[in-house]
Amino acid sequence: MFELSDLRTFLAVVQAGGINRAAQTLHRAQSSVTVRVRQLEEKLGVPLFLREGRSLQLLPAGKVLMDYAQRLLDLAEQASQATRDDQPKGVLRLGTMESTAAVRLPQPLGLFHEMYPEVALELYSGDPRELVQRVLHARLDAALVTDPVSDKRLDSMPIYEEELVLIAEARHPRIRSPKDVPVKTILAFHPGCPHRQRLEDWLRRARTKPQRVVEVGSYHLILGCVAVGMGIALVPRSVLGTYVERERLSVHALPPPYSRALTRLIWRKNAPGPSILALSRVLLKCRTMSP
Repeated sequence: MFELSDLRTFLAVVQAGGINRAAQTLHRAQSSVTVRVRQLEEKLGVPLFLREGRSLQLLPAGKVLMDYAQRLLDLAEQASQATRDDQPKGVLRLGTMESTAAVRLPQPLGLFHEMYPEVALELYSGDPRELVQRVLHARLDAALVTDPVSDKRLDSMPIYEEELVLIAEARHPRIRSPKDVPVKTILAFHPGCPHRQRLEDWLRRARTKPQRVVEVGSYHLILGCVAVGMGIALVPRSVLGTYVERERLSVHALPPPYSRALTRLIWRKNAPGPSILALSRVLLKCRTMSP
């Protein structure tokens, strides 16, 4: 089809009232402007001007094109400005793990909405493997996931370091090793959950494995089930602050590397965009404000 430069030449001829003046306005040779106009007519398959000597009169097709040409050029300019604009705006699709969404995000997302009202934030939860794939396939703009993040197509920034603890019912004896866990039932999220994988790995290294895994859909439900003695679970310590019946739980430390988890903000390589950069600044700011 035609190019934007064809439309600019066409409008210049219309506004100047002829080829000669349009050529002067565009700082081009008269023959060049004439050729561009004729090529545009050939591409459209209709004449745009009625030629009477050196004067040109717009034909009906030319009048129709004039309106569309101006709108297309205006849209092109708006698109150019938008791509150069460093102000966050539009839709930002953020993926996150359930624990991060429940405990870490309410404050920074509230601040982000206050600071950047022109950004419509959409929040999605899932396990890290799923979130990584969604970012890679552009179904998410960014995501908060737990290490490891090794795909070279991604850029990342460390945001939170979580302390992970083992929880059991309040009367449970102190847990120092998997041998101190008589109840071999664990409560956890789906198999893609990194905390479930850490707990299963901790048990496996002691040559034991859970007799039963009860898959639960929320941390609040996990805490409640552990409190009534259904089993044990591995959770971020920060989650315990949201549980009102904390006294019904016992908390047990795990040795490194099971006791630490780094949460990163990830996005497609070389494509952070103003909204992602703004979000990262807000996340880091709120992290330093946290007790």
